[in-house]
Amino acid sequence: MKKIMIRLTAFMIIPISLLLTSCDAEYFYDNTPPSPPTNVVTITGDNWIEISWDHNRERDIAGYNVYYNYTYEGRYTLIGSTTNNYFIDYEAVNGVTYFYAVAAYDYDGNESELSYDYVKDTPRPEGFNRSVFDYLTSPNKAGYDFSAYKVLPFDSWDTDFFFENYYGTYYINVWEEADIQDMGATYDIYDITEAPIYGWVPLYEGENVKYVEAIPGHTYVIWTADDHYAKIRIKSIQGSMMVFDWAYQTVRGERELKRGSREIIPTGERRELRKNY
Repeated sequence: MKKIMIRLTAFMIIPISLLLTSCDAEYFYDNTPPSPPTNVVTITGDNWIEISWDHNRERDIAGYNVYYNYTYEGRYTLIGSTTNNYFIDYEAVNGVTYFYAVAAYDYDGNESELSYDYVKDTPRPEGFNRSVFDYLTSPNKAGYDFSAYKVLPFDSWDTDFFFENYYGTYYINVWEEADIQDMGATYDIYDITEAPIYGWVPLYEGENVKYVEAIPGHTYVIWTADDHYAKIRIKSIQGSMMVFDWAYQTVRGERELKRGSREIIPTGERRELRKNY
């Protein structure tokens, strides 16, 4: 089954004055639809998704219709139109996966087929200007839990990462069941659109945390112990405080992370940190 759009058919009405003109006057009606838009991509937001695509090359393009569905195949529903090559779906709901397609239309009302790109996205919560502190000096305010959007003690079983200032060198730590990777310098939190499959930092012998150096302006992807992914971008570090932006995918295993959930068994007690410097 292929994509099917829901559309209304407009009937062409030819003014009678055109029928009464001389033989030298001709009216040309274009009934050739444009080609489908290409290179459709999305940017994930917090209860919104931005869809963008390449402009069509036809000179008579009047605009674009944007459609969505909950599966790739089947009937797509129109959600909006634009003369630009992007559209923001502000009706998207966090945790729900949407498939998008775009059709071009010309000034004569001809509409193209839906775009062929396989485009899906799942909006997720995000936050800005959150702060955590060095676990050595402020242990109860050093960790962060993405699922609850709150600061926790560094050694809580719900902590996804915690901050450390080790004699002027800063680190982001995750517990051994999780993974972390430095994605490098970025302009903002939106520069990293997907979690990687490979390249996670290793767990060294005798330790129970994984860690990377914390660098302002860098974005880090974290694969949590319960099989969700998140990203943080460090905005600043001032002494024992780190300020960061974050985004968290509420759908388990969404994006590139296809492995099964790693099981952990909380003991009800605080965790013991083992780290060799």
